[in-house]
Amino acid sequence: MTGRVRVLSYNVHGLSDDREALYRVVRAARPDIVFVQEAPRRFRWRTRCAELARHCGMFFGAGGGPAIGNLIMVGQRVRVVRDWSLRFPLAPGRHLRGVAFADCELADGGRFTAVGTHLGTDPAERTDQAERLAAVICAQQPPVLFAADLNEAPGGQVWSHLTSTTLTDPSPGKGDPTYPAAAPRLRLDAVLAPAQTTVHDHRVLDTDDARLASDHLPVLADLTLP
Repeated sequence: MTGRVRVLSYNVHGLSDDREALYRVVRAARPDIVFVQEAPRRFRWRTRCAELARHCGMFFGAGGGPAIGNLIMVGQRVRVVRDWSLRFPLAPGRHLRGVAFADCELADGGRFTAVGTHLGTDPAERTDQAERLAAVICAQQPPVLFAADLNEAPGGQVWSHLTSTTLTDPSPGKGDPTYPAAAPRLRLDAVLAPAQTTVHDHRVLDTDDARLASDHLPVLADLTLP
């Protein structure tokens, strides 16, 4: 087996809510890797992303500005050996979207490729983005660990495209809703992993701090990758 890794996926709403609550949520989860959506990506994005990681007890891993606000933060058990980004074609009248990639090594010798993104709000646009991303994921050396705000509930074309790759949804049952945080009713946020992954834990963190920290609830997964 590649190794055990504790994963958090979190849309942080542009850091516009209670930041101290956000830091507490991440620190309490004790993740090895955090996929962040809506992280700093414009003015002083390097410094601001590094500060976010530091306050969360993590280190900057990949992404930020080049990945249009998709940030990968890592703990002491994870080392990023290579990182890069991808930008989707810009649809007229829409927001530019991107993807963060990081080839990672675990302290116990395991390795994986981390992929994090935030897909568009328009159905046609995000379906095209998911189709393009699925092709890129298939080209990576496995195992791939993926996390995102998909802006779509399970059963849609985005989920179908991504789970037609090497990835599967490791959540128990239908999964708990993640949005909106104050009264969650939609499952928009996901951690996807290879089919042979051992799932030790998979849950949405619905706490007082999580509801204060963002308009999305974070997804936590404790996995052993193949």
